[in-house]
Amino acid sequence: MLKRDNAFDINLEDYKVDAKDHAYVEKLSQIESTDAKQLLDVGVDIDENARTGTFIQKDKSVIHCKTRQDGVEVMSISQAQEKHEWLSDYMWKNISPDTDKFTFQAREIPHEGYFIRALPGVKTKHPVQSCLYIAKEGFSQNVHNIAIAEEDSELHIITGCATAPHMVTGLHVGISEFYVKKGAKLVFTMIHDWGEKVNVRPRTVAQVEEGGVIISNYISLRPVGSLQMFPTTHLNGKGAVARFQSILVASRGSFLDVGSRIVLNAPGTRAEIISRGIASGGSIIARGDLVGKVAGIKAHLECKGLILNDGLMQAIPELTAHVPGVEMSHEAAVGKIDQHEIEYLMARGLDEDGAISTIVRGFLNVDIEGLPASLKKKLDRAVSETQKDMM
Repeated sequence: MLKRDNAFDINLEDYKVDAKDHAYVEKLSQIESTDAKQLLDVGVDIDENARTGTFIQKDKSVIHCKTRQDGVEVMSISQAQEKHEWLSDYMWKNISPDTDKFTFQAREIPHEGYFIRALPGVKTKHPVQSCLYIAKEGFSQNVHNIAIAEEDSELHIITGCATAPHMVTGLHVGISEFYVKKGAKLVFTMIHDWGEKVNVRPRTVAQVEEGGVIISNYISLRPVGSLQMFPTTHLNGKGAVARFQSILVASRGSFLDVGSRIVLNAPGTRAEIISRGIASGGSIIARGDLVGKVAGIKAHLECKGLILNDGLMQAIPELTAHVPGVEMSHEAAVGKIDQHEIEYLMARGLDEDGAISTIVRGFLNVDIEGLPASLKKKLDRAVSETQKDMM
């Protein structure tokens, strides 16, 4: 078993829990240029033309929030609590605040977060975009997010998380609770660009009812101090489906402990976890856990990792069956680039660096379901830039 890095021994007292209030901006074009660039890098559309709604939080302040489609609610979590008394039935239902010191701090010292909801039967025309942004040096941003896809609705959320260019150290604690009702679909895409000494602790749990679908995409290509996340999804209704995909790069000094757990609690449920990771001087623990509780379920886990420029890569696939009649499988592979592949490409005119870059780019270019065309192009450019940086 890989020994966890000291980066996980975080002292919460090292971080500030208060920050100044930032002014609200009516149009994203009014955001400071340095902040706007960081937002663009994590998929935020400043023009908002291809977005159903927008939520932007800077430190503890919600600086922009709107919806552009009837039947879709986008607001701060505090505003949602004031508007919907029933929200108390959802807050902290999936995750106990006593889970660890991070969840406890998020409850005791909350810094907003988003509430995004699609009403019954409503299908979003475009994704809702959100960004959780840290600008204050040494700040611990503690947010609580809730997303609800009501019965027979479709909701797509793109969340970009980033820090200001001048920031060196910081902590992000994100509590997220997702609810996918009967026959609904939720596509949730996260793009993270934190910082070399920023620590990140998301805590996420989702509940999916009969016939519901949840698709989760996680992308982290840039340096980060440490990242530890293990989102859990419960497929509680017959025929519910979950698909999780992640693309991870750990550069020197980065420590990523990333995984997903899907619990299949009802007949006919389906689950898939696909992970691609490159350790380029940093460390990755790629976890996957599939739990079959009833007969008639199908689940597959695929984890592949490459090691470049030293680094450490560990794949930990787990399958747990509680009854006969489950169909579960996994595939895990960790290694370096095959020299024969390099030689094959060099024989066709590429130099060695060009051959390695081509292989790395192909390895990272997973076909991620649910991405808008514009974001797919942006991701392809980011992958190309990443593979150049690793060479």
